[in-house]
Amino acid sequence: MKIAMIGTGYVGLVSGVCFSDFGHDVICVDKMPDKIARLERGEVPIFEPGLDALMARNVEAGRLSFTTDLAQAVDGADAVFIAVGTPTRRGDGHADLTYVMAAAEEVAQALTGYAVIVTKSTVPVGTNRRVKQVVAKANPTAEFDVASNPEFLREGAAIEDFMKPDRVVVGIQTERAAEVMADIYRPLYLRDFPILTTDLESAEMIKYAANAFLATKISFINEVAALCERVGADVKEVARGIGLDGRIGSKFLHAGPGYGGSCFPKDTSALARIGQEHAVPQTIVETVIRVNDGVKLRMIEKLRDLCEGSFNGKVVAVLGATFKPNTDDMRDAPSLTIVPALVGGGAKVRVVDPQARREGEALLPGVAWVDDPYKAAQKADLLVILTEWNEFRALDLERLAKRMAHPRMADLRNIYSAKDAKRAGFEAYVGVGR
Repeated sequence: MKIAMIGTGYVGLVSGVCFSDFGHDVICVDKMPDKIARLERGEVPIFEPGLDALMARNVEAGRLSFTTDLAQAVDGADAVFIAVGTPTRRGDGHADLTYVMAAAEEVAQALTGYAVIVTKSTVPVGTNRRVKQVVAKANPTAEFDVASNPEFLREGAAIEDFMKPDRVVVGIQTERAAEVMADIYRPLYLRDFPILTTDLESAEMIKYAANAFLATKISFINEVAALCERVGADVKEVARGIGLDGRIGSKFLHAGPGYGGSCFPKDTSALARIGQEHAVPQTIVETVIRVNDGVKLRMIEKLRDLCEGSFNGKVVAVLGATFKPNTDDMRDAPSLTIVPALVGGGAKVRVVDPQARREGEALLPGVAWVDDPYKAAQKADLLVILTEWNEFRALDLERLAKRMAHPRMADLRNIYSAKDAKRAGFEAYVGVGR
């Protein structure tokens, strides 16, 4: 099948590359000529393990190409996926649909035959019906259907998630659209991966509800962690104990400095606003958001206590700046709250992260970027672990402690233990919920 992918951000590029690997002919579209030029040179503008090799293979096979010409890509396409950004709108928490609607209007004017217009972007309930109205108004003679196909990709494991999904959700209105979507996902259907076909509104809601539930698990365990610290329990043991219950599960029960990234902050905020608009307040989700904001502030106080009440004049080595490992994404990362508090308090901050520097230099002014954890720790008063990159999981703690002026560790991902740290020579160690 011929597929046009509108948008080459994280979702659009990963989806387009993976669809081409299914054997479809895919053209990825973006308005930024520089970005398209980079992609045509084989340069991947995001960090996602394995994506560069997969992209190169399908470009070489002739199934994948890139263009700034939307009309060329849409001409003769069986399906047109809209995968543009839906950032949180300033002031009210709504998802900004400006890019989605602009793309829908442009696609409408470029249609040359029947196509399914598929919303891949995360959008509020009712958006696909609005897309249908926009297309019909822009091109009254257009022959098309709309479909909702939300993504569930984890950054750092996106290819695996696309190729071996827990489920594929497809919201449709007609049998004709259902047949097109079934053909697109046929390689997954043949391998018995679940394909859930539903109405448009349910597909839209599934995406928000899924992310809100996962965010709830994170905020829940972070609140439990705060209580564990007061009563002397270990949140890692508590999480293991409740996670072995099949009704609960162990995933997303890892205490830390709060969730971030491209989805959870944006989607929980949007779901809360949808509830308020329809007079059905999502009080659990609203609380999850408040708890997550509070967790980051609580982490700052942990660091302040380790610095004897003041950051002023302290040298702090921070390991990790992205919101999670195996990505270069810093959107709503805890580092964007915690590091500025350190700098604002008068600390000299050195940051080590395998992928964050390209974005981080603009987002975290006033810090020094260092390539090596041991160099960052030289004469430092505090070592902070913010992101659990594999590179930070097996550090020589004794070597680190010897380099520091005051060997103190704030392990905000619980990848070490107080026993190991103190044996290595750290005079102080704090984790989360332990």
